[in-house]
Amino acid sequence: MRKLHIAVIFISLLIMLSAAACGAQSGSTEGGSEKTKTAPLTGSAEDFKRAQFEDPTHIDNKWLPLTPGTQLVFEGSAIGDEGRQSRRVVSTVTDLSKVIDGVRTLIISEGDYTAGQLSEPELAFFAQDNAGNVWLVGEYPEEYENGKFDKAPAWLSGQKGARAGITMPADPRVGTPSYAQGYAPPPVDFTDRAKVYKTGQQTCVPVDCYKNVLVTEEFNPDEPGAFQLKYYASGVGNVQVGWRGEKEEEKETLKLVDLNHLSSEALAKVRKKALEMDQRAYERSEVYRETPPAQHTLR
Repeated sequence: MRKLHIAVIFISLLIMLSAAACGAQSGSTEGGSEKTKTAPLTGSAEDFKRAQFEDPTHIDNKWLPLTPGTQLVFEGSAIGDEGRQSRRVVSTVTDLSKVIDGVRTLIISEGDYTAGQLSEPELAFFAQDNAGNVWLVGEYPEEYENGKFDKAPAWLSGQKGARAGITMPADPRVGTPSYAQGYAPPPVDFTDRAKVYKTGQQTCVPVDCYKNVLVTEEFNPDEPGAFQLKYYASGVGNVQVGWRGEKEEEKETLKLVDLNHLSSEALAKVRKKALEMDQRAYERSEVYRETPPAQHTLR
């Protein structure tokens, strides 16, 4: 009987040790998986490739909610070739989408006015992954000089070496690594990065005063000492633009002066102009010709 007890105890110990080992392995794997999930993204090509996009045009990141029909108007100034000039930026979330690099993106229509003249209309393409990160998947700007079209330095992820980048992380935290906002090789040469600068800030703009504001700093690694600051209010998005750094040349400042939720009629007018620009892009941009036309797929 004693031998039987010893055998049973020995077997029990083996089972317990085996279970503990399996548990340790399982815990290690799970911990590694969780770490992979929560590790801050750097906006790399690998990050974009791994990201899952089940409903990419539904963008509800609390720091950058993009609801079709929302229009933000900013006013301020910046230093250019002719000194400091007034700036006005009108950004509208359209109800249009476009497939770029295999991902359906939401189209933002933006008009940039310098000294009262439209200097750069733009279509920007955003998508939110399943984790809540908002990606910038491409841009199509048209640059004008004295009211005449000059050039369209577009970049679209998946075309001629360009790739998407992160415009707003799902969980922005101070101390996390900087992240690429996108990448395009020359001649566009877009290499901007961003980093969480401060959290829990307060700011007042003509529209409202906001608490618990997130501040990010955007920079080009090739131009050290120059940073653009962007202020984000929860549930609203970008409400202010500023700068820091001795080598910052433009010293742009913008504040949110109007926040609108367009009527169906007003949104239809924006949609019409955006579709016209989308069609124009096929004539003016080589990379754009490789993408399907924008569609009114969002209701």
